[in-house]
Amino acid sequence: MKAAKIRLYVEHPLGEGQTIPLAQPQAHYLFGVMRQGVGDAVLLFDGRHGEWRADVIEAGKRGGVLQVAEQTAPQRDPPDLWLLFAPIKKARTDFIVEKAAEMGAARIIPVQTEFTNAERIRQDRLQAHAVEAAEQCGGTFVPEVGDLHRLDRMLADWPKDRQLMFCDEGLAGHAATLAGDLPRGAPWAILIGPEGGFSEAERARLAALPQAHAVSLGPRILRADTAAVAAMTLWQRALGDWT
Repeated sequence: MKAAKIRLYVEHPLGEGQTIPLAQPQAHYLFGVMRQGVGDAVLLFDGRHGEWRADVIEAGKRGGVLQVAEQTAPQRDPPDLWLLFAPIKKARTDFIVEKAAEMGAARIIPVQTEFTNAERIRQDRLQAHAVEAAEQCGGTFVPEVGDLHRLDRMLADWPKDRQLMFCDEGLAGHAATLAGDLPRGAPWAILIGPEGGFSEAERARLAALPQAHAVSLGPRILRADTAAVAAMTLWQRALGDWT
């Protein structure tokens, strides 16, 4: 039995004996780029049924077919954690989405703040980055990447049961971190602001939100992409599935 070296996300439900047809892009990657062929093994996951080993039974330039053999890992869902962030430059926005998927976000939501520079995003491209990150990090879950939402509208209709960790660059240098009797296992979200920071109106609205918890990410003001990684690390260590 050949060892599987490649992981692919597929949208077909997985189970023993299932045959999985490959569309042209995945067939090109698997057979053209990675030089796999009939008899080679591939690891598959669909985001719901764990990871499975499958064997290539048909290989072509425009498509192919895999047959599922056995489950190799159970489904591992992340905590109910959203990451909200203001889009920045293209490569750094891609980085935020990739790292959020790797670090255990269940949903990723770009938000339009008063000082956000980007007015639009390519949701399909960002979703593809989330898929690639899950494939590479060994995850069995792919977070949904939402379209761009206005922050003021989201806060106006914020779910009463979802706590919000608000990363406030104005607290840099202060010891304001997650502490106290905070609800573990409850729905949470992390909010990362834009490069220009939050407006005074946004700060006031966040301060008035009962579910919001303002935190500092250390003694220095971090870039938005660095802040996203630092914030997820802090939350995962305190309340997530890293403990």
